[in-house]
Amino acid sequence: MSNISQLIPNAHKKLQLLVLSNGHGEDVIAASILQKFQQQASPPDIFALPLVGEGRAYQKLGIPCIGSVRTMPSGGFIYMDSRQLVRDVRGGLLQLTLNQIQAVRRWVRSQTELGNKTAILAVGDIVPLLFACFSGANYAFVGTAKSEYHVRDEAGLLARKSKGARWENFSGSIYHPWERWLMSRRRCQAVFPRDALTTEILQKWSIPAFDLGNPMMDDLESAFSAPKFDSSAAQQQEVARPLVITLLPGSRPPEAYANWEIIMVAVSALMASFSGQEAILQSSGNMVFLGAIAPGLDQSILAQTVQSQGWKPHTESPLPIADSEALIFQQKNSYFVLTQQAYNDCLYWGDLAIAMAGTATEQFVGLGKPAIAIPGNGPQYTPAFAEAQSRLLGASLLVVDNPEQVPQVAQSLCQNPDRLQIISENGIRRMGKPGAARRIADYLHQVWCD
Repeated sequence: MSNISQLIPNAHKKLQLLVLSNGHGEDVIAASILQKFQQQASPPDIFALPLVGEGRAYQKLGIPCIGSVRTMPSGGFIYMDSRQLVRDVRGGLLQLTLNQIQAVRRWVRSQTELGNKTAILAVGDIVPLLFACFSGANYAFVGTAKSEYHVRDEAGLLARKSKGARWENFSGSIYHPWERWLMSRRRCQAVFPRDALTTEILQKWSIPAFDLGNPMMDDLESAFSAPKFDSSAAQQQEVARPLVITLLPGSRPPEAYANWEIIMVAVSALMASFSGQEAILQSSGNMVFLGAIAPGLDQSILAQTVQSQGWKPHTESPLPIADSEALIFQQKNSYFVLTQQAYNDCLYWGDLAIAMAGTATEQFVGLGKPAIAIPGNGPQYTPAFAEAQSRLLGASLLVVDNPEQVPQVAQSLCQNPDRLQIISENGIRRMGKPGAARRIADYLHQVWCD
């Protein structure tokens, strides 16, 4: 690796780096890598072009955006539903895409005319990868959308039900030949798949794929840590502790509001199950629900639904969370917390999740915890999306047909410690250990800047 920089022209020039991403989750992943770039001794000048949405993650880092930024009706999920593509076309998708392609090529051309060295980091799926390939600059790709776990596990190919799903692996990989072609071009200098299994498959086609981990698992630490007890006290604490359930409704309105209504049906079913003679856990019978609410949602709308189901406002949080403005409610001896600032704490404290989200569900599972998924009406969290996510996450994600089934699944999980251990190991293996963003930034810095 130390000799790579000698092959790159204009090595003395300060790198001009453009990042392309296509979605809120992808923006966050890209921003985590760019933040590590910014912390380096001689960081590049960084620019961004969010292809979907407004790029708030970049704004927080003070990274300027080039070209047009605009939110499409689908929120970037046209691949899940052809009707969403029609809505986006009517909303100006084609013109926006053309403008963005022109913006990327214009940026590369202007930097080249100034004698600067340029590079592009594409984060997401084939769309930013395609933009990067046709830009004329050297590029790298962080593949967040696809994993070989969608079609296989360590034992071999998965059984598939639908005919369309069988085409996902028609060429021997979840990545199709045209995607692998984009990754195997000379100017593509690094590909960072999301897991070791995908890296291993891509390397069969002489693609410069490196298993440096999954940036989705970075920066999820909580400011708090669970108390430690000796063995006898720990056993007593476990009996007395509440069951903590994290609620993940997704981040995009109006879908997230519809998802929340479904999740609240599951919450009511769990509360009803605890009022019976058999509690889910042999504990004090109380629960804590942690609603991890995206900043772009109106928390008051969600709070209205909570209160309509008998939850009364309360003043103190039952768990330490980093949000003094959290909305807290109580019903019997259980608590409900809505927070838009303590996302990490919601992941940290949760024993299990009720999930209707993409990235958030994967991050929760990656911490070694089980999630119960309820398919919604989309555009993102549809039955097809939930089924694909269950293949990606394996034993860690349990999909139910309706919210009334959640208590039965939760009870089965909590009464089977061996299964929970398998789920923990599975989630960590499929999502990887933290620290990938720094490893990726350090590798690219050595390739492009040294």
